[in-house]
Parts: sequence; structure tokens; C-alpha cells
Amino acid sequence: MPRRNASDDPVKEDVIAEARRQNTLLKTGALQNAILNSANFSIIATDEKGIIQLFNPGAERMLGYAAAEVVNQINPSDIHDPQEVAARARALSLELATTIAPGFDALAFKASRGIEDVYELTFIRKDGSRFPAIVSITALRDDYDDLIGYLLIGADNSVRKRVEMELHNAMAVAEKANLAKSAFLSSMSHELRTPLNAILGFAQLMEYGSPPPAPSQQRSIGQILKAGWYLLELINEILDLALIESGKLSLSPESVSLAEVMQECETMIEAQALKRDIRVSFPTFDTAYFVKVDRTRLKQALINLLTNAIKYNCVGGTVAVACLVNIPGRIRICVEDSGPGLSREKIAQLFQPFNRLGQETGGPEGTGIGLVTAKRLIELMDGTIGVESTVGKGSVFWIELNLTNERQHVIETAESESTAPVGSQDRGPLRTVLYVEDNPANLMLVEDLITRQPDIQLLSATDGNRGVEIARTSMPDMILMDINLPGISGIQAMKILREDTLTAHIPVVALSGNAMPRDIQKGLEAGFFRYLTKPINVDEFMSTLDATLEFAKDELARTTRTEHV
Repeated sequence: MPRRNASDDPVKEDVIAEARRQNTLLKTGALQNAILNSANFSIIATDEKGIIQLFNPGAERMLGYAAAEVVNQINPSDIHDPQEVAARARALSLELATTIAPGFDALAFKASRGIEDVYELTFIRKDGSRFPAIVSITALRDDYDDLIGYLLIGADNSVRKRVEMELHNAMAVAEKANLAKSAFLSSMSHELRTPLNAILGFAQLMEYGSPPPAPSQQRSIGQILKAGWYLLELINEILDLALIESGKLSLSPESVSLAEVMQECETMIEAQALKRDIRVSFPTFDTAYFVKVDRTRLKQALINLLTNAIKYNCVGGTVAVACLVNIPGRIRICVEDSGPGLSREKIAQLFQPFNRLGQETGGPEGTGIGLVTAKRLIELMDGTIGVESTVGKGSVFWIELNLTNERQHVIETAESESTAPVGSQDRGPLRTVLYVEDNPANLMLVEDLITRQPDIQLLSATDGNRGVEIARTSMPDMILMDINLPGISGIQAMKILREDTLTAHIPVVALSGNAMPRDIQKGLEAGFFRYLTKPINVDEFMSTLDATLEFAKDELARTTRTEHV
């Protein structure tokens, strides 16, 4: 007789299936009990009117009420901050374009319409203490989809709120420190530039003095100017890096012709290359390539690479610049030198602040932050920068940028006036320039510069209020204005003059040691006609003087014609 398996017995199979079902139910019940009895979550169930029907141990622990004290007694809005509940009602009324009354309706309105809802409000314990909570509310419905109540699952949000507050406070402290750092950098820039203005300004006057200085004097003046401009370059590098790292550097992207940028860079480094007998070759462009960058900052990065290629080259060496399009939509600018090259260890140290390679052997002077600044600038313009080098064979530094199909829009401006040679214009009658400056050395420097123009009379004031008075009584053709002045600032003085119909037409040129990019931008936005920074570059100063006086003459002629019409 064949043996029967248990699976062949229908009765036994039913018994096994029932046992499994009971086991599943037991597990489900255990899970439900675990959830309902959780001490970490408040679970509150209400009827359709919002009266509490279930208040689990977690809710008792969090809120301090026994279940018997709240079940069939109150609704959940009674244990919320009433002002926050009212505010939620107002917000929902505006959001949903309907009137929602404060109270439980404000908590359950979305859930009652099948909208998933999680809100953050303050719970109030039985003892009156408060804590932030995050609550998920869901509508409960029967098999006929009729509303039978609500389920609210809440968690203590104190830890997250505390972390958020700590993070907010940390960010506030960091921002305050960042602002203090920016203020310090701006102040340092001003304080360093003020004495440099006297050093470089008077040295330039001596260089072009009449009679000309003797050869030995000329050499000494040349050394002063070389050291002064180099010191200014170091100050600018440090301030640029600080601006980039603080996120305060603003860029002005535009479509830029690479051919034009290369030509400008070639002109700028020509003298340096000749001095070290370095032959520099630039590419010729059969195709017009345009990149979307900040023109000034791209030139700054390229000049840094070119300067390094010359500085760290061998005397009589070569520097070759090339442009390659290896990847569609990208162009690579390569600067190849014939210098000693870099080992792998030294390459790893590049692009690190204040790490100047070669300083241990008394190499070329510098701060070691030029490459770091160049890297940050290129990356801010969505580009990349890198290096390939072989010891004994030289190095290739490269910059890769996105190409653009946009073309430059050439706009005719009055800037061409600023390049006109000093003294080349028919000046006509005597013009008056008012200089508002409290530093005697700066005032003396400008006096000496103006003395070279016999058709210009210089007036001066040592504070902003006095400057406004003299402007109103003397009506100068233009005003040179320092920013940091006793009494009122140069910006305040300029605004007073612009708001006065008597003096509103007089162009005011800022001449300040506040030389951070944001200082210049804010000054021009405030209403200065031009913004010159200290130390004074004599050629730039005289050109600006000419351009401003010419503008003032044209403005006066236009105003006179208007009055006679």
C-alpha cells in the first residue's frame, strides 16, 4: 500500500494554513501594538469631529497627559499653540482661497480632502512647557469611503530645531566674521595705498620733471617706481585672493574675442620679455574664436601664466602660446616655456596659496598666490586650468574655456578721449578744479600735477562739508573727491552736490584708496563720473582730467543752448 504525504491530506493542509494565518495575525498584532505603544512617537486618533479617541504612551510621555484625561474630552488643537493654529488657518485660507476657522479645522482641512499633510507647530504640555513638533495627519475612512476620523503621528522636533538654530547661529557668526574680514581688507587696501600714492606719485613727477633728472637720479627714481608698482601688485594679488575665497568677487561675463585678448596680452608682456631676452610667440587666428568670460579676469589669468613663463625661464629662452580645439565647444590656451621644468612633487605643490616654488634657492620674487588666483578665476568662469611638465624640457600651462557663438557688440564710447595726449586739446579759458582731500601729501601731489596745466586753477578743501561750501560758491568745472573724509564722506558730499540744482551738473571724480572692486562699483552706482584709485597713475590721472573737463565744457554748452531755446 503506498504511503501518503501530509500534503495529500486536505484536512491537515487546512490546519497548517490556519496556523500560518493565525501566526501572521499574531505578528501583525504585535507590530500594531509595538507602533501604538511606541514611546518615541505620539499617536493620536480622533473621531470625525476631531475628539480624541486614542492617546498612546508616546503621546502621554511627550505631553504629560494621561490618556483618560484627554480621550473623549478635547481635540488635538487644544494641545497646540493657539496663535500658531490661527496663523495656519490664515495661511491656508489665503492658499486655498476659502475661509478656514482656527481650531481643529485648520489642522485637518487638507487631510479631510485627501491631501497629504505634514505640519510643524508647537505642542504645549500639561505643565505649560512647550516644544516644537512635526506632525503627519491622515484621514481615516471606512470601507464605504466615509470619513470616520483622523490619525495624527507626531515627533519631538526639538533636536532638529536646536541643530538648525546652532547652524543658523554658526552661519551668522561666519557671515559676521566674513563681513569683518571684508571691512578689514578694504581698510587695509586704503591704508596701504595712501602712502604708496605719495611714493609713486612724486616719483612719477620726478621722472618726468623739468629739467629732466640726471642719469644717476633717473636710476634711483626707476628703482623707487619698480619697487612701488611691485608692492602694489602684491597688495592687489592678496586682496583678489581674499575676495575670491570670501565669495565677494563679482564677474562681468561677455563674449570676448580670443584674438583681441592675445594681442592685448602680447603688448602687456613685451617689455618684460625683452628685458630677459625671451622670445614670445603668439598664435595667428584663421578662425574667430569667442569665449564667454570676464575680459579683465581672463587677461589677469593669462598674464600670470605668461609672466611665470618668462620669470622662470632661462635667459634667451622661448615662450610659445597656442590655441587648440580638441573637444567640441571647448578651446585650450597653452603657454609653453623652455625653462627647467617641474618634477612631479613640485607639480603637486602648484596652485597652493603662498607656496612659491624656488624660494628655497632664492628664486624670483613673488607671493606664490598668482597661480592660485588664476585657477580660482578660471574656475569661476566655468573653465579649467592645468600643467604638464618634464624636468629639463620645460612646462606647458593651459587654460580650457567654453566657446560661444555670440559675437561682441562694439559700442562707441567716450573712452577714446581718455587716451588723448595731455595738452593736445584746445583748452580755451581758465578752468577750475576743486580737490577735496584731507591728506596733505595727496593734496601736494595733485597740486604739483595740476601746476603742469597752466590753464587749470586748483581749489582745495580738507573735509566734505567745506568741499560742498566751496563748490556752491566757486562753481568749479569739475571736482576731485576723496571718499574717507572728516565730517561727511565723499559719497555723502557728492550726493548733496548732485541733489542741488546749482551744482548738479558738475562732474565729480572719485580719487580714493578704497580700491576693492565692490568699492569702485558702489562708487560709480552712487553717481561718480569716474572712479580713480590710489596710487595715482599720472598718465591715467591726466587723461581722466582732460576727459572730465571736456565733458564739463560740452555739458555747459548743452545747458546754455537749452536755456536759450
